[in-house]
Amino acid sequence: MIRHIVALHFRAGTTAESKAELYRDLAALKGHIEGILDFRHFDNVSVETPLVRGFNDVFWFDFRDAGVRDAYLDDPVHKAIGARIVAELEGGIDGVFVADVAL
Repeated sequence: MIRHIVALHFRAGTTAESKAELYRDLAALKGHIEGILDFRHFDNVSVETPLVRGFNDVFWFDFRDAGVRDAYLDDPVHKAIGARIVAELEGGIDGVFVADVAL
């Protein structure tokens, strides 16, 4: 299993409603791409503010295997949601951090 972990640094003006809509659209990918096992999103509640560097939102997908992860990365629906997310981030693409871990 691959856990795809994403931390986001949203712009100050991004509303809770905008975030909720993006997370709903991401969650819907579970029914769109076979092999997505789980999707979760969270607020980063770390007290290590200097280390957080504004990455206050986190989500992850659990993929059955690397092939599913690769299909997700290439999926046009995912790419469209990703573009909407990047448009809401501080510094655009610099406002996202991604890590994939094998579990």
